[in-house]
Amino acid sequence: MPATVVILGGSFAGLHVAHALLKKNIKDLKVVLVSKNSHFYWNLASVRRIIPGVLKDEDIFKPIAQALKKYPESSYEFIVGTAEEADFDAKSVRITTASGESKSLSYDQLVIATGSHTAGGVPWKAEGSYEEVVDLLKATEEKVKAASHIVVAGAGSTGIEVAGELGYEFGKTKEIVLLSAGEKLINGDQIAGPAANELKKLNVKIQYNARVAETRPSAADPAKTEVVLANGETVTTDLYLPTMGLIPNTGYVPAKYLNENKLVEVEDTLRVKGTSNVWAAGDVISKPRAGFMITQKQAAGVSKNLELVLAGKEPIVAKPLPMDILACSVGRSRGAGRMNTFKLPSFGVYLAKGRTMGLNMMPGYIDGSVA
Repeated sequence: MPATVVILGGSFAGLHVAHALLKKNIKDLKVVLVSKNSHFYWNLASVRRIIPGVLKDEDIFKPIAQALKKYPESSYEFIVGTAEEADFDAKSVRITTASGESKSLSYDQLVIATGSHTAGGVPWKAEGSYEEVVDLLKATEEKVKAASHIVVAGAGSTGIEVAGELGYEFGKTKEIVLLSAGEKLINGDQIAGPAANELKKLNVKIQYNARVAETRPSAADPAKTEVVLANGETVTTDLYLPTMGLIPNTGYVPAKYLNENKLVEVEDTLRVKGTSNVWAAGDVISKPRAGFMITQKQAAGVSKNLELVLAGKEPIVAKPLPMDILACSVGRSRGAGRMNTFKLPSFGVYLAKGRTMGLNMMPGYIDGSVA
């Protein structure tokens, strides 16, 4: 009997799995890829795209249809739409297409790869359609250009990279402030000190123990934002860029399959706990944490296990990364990182990540060589 694999999400994990299955040319298999965005978004470079004149939209967006066109039309279907409700017992997902049509998809195997989003109207993740994300990037770029004082809130990897890009370009002409909720950057990770040192070289001011309680328009000048800290201090700025926290896009998943953080619970095989035919990868599980290389490895694991179960075999434990790597670019010439506990040189992080923000890997997701 023909089998249908529905993949929800057209970003790093979802497109990877789609390529992996379609390249195998498995007999009687139909792959249905559902993405709320018509374009593949290299959001790793979003922190650099907001700097005026450095990157163009076409550098970080590619049509997903282009990535799939080399496969036989009968082997796949691409739908621009949003998952609304999943019924794992009935093996169906209700989606709303870009045109507003409600549609029910039946599946034999389901892959959950819908990623996450960030709060605060910032473009670090694709929260809307292609057109909406492009508009948000351009609007943020214009605000960055006009601002003389910018506050970046959240001192995780994204916050460090945003502040680094701003400091590299504007450290001598604008005041850039990075707010860290704790006493150290990036939750006190080993790279906290090196990252702080690199930011200081770019004239970025770091304010520790500065947890944001609320933001509001300034009474004196509504065009400015008042950032109220938990300690009662208020910082007034031209532009407020939050980077705190990832919110998993799992609202359509039945609650019993989620943990207290709304993340999907999975087995070591990356199969969703309590199911026989639902799989998950990427930010929707954030296991061991959210990260590009972790997502890549998980997508490969899901792809391998789908291939096995479609052949009537048992899934295997998905192999994790052989080492824990954490790297942050800090502007367009430096960085901070580690490989397990081994410190990576600043220039080495630049060569590996900061030089291109990974854009050199983007073609692999379009031509399929990533899988």
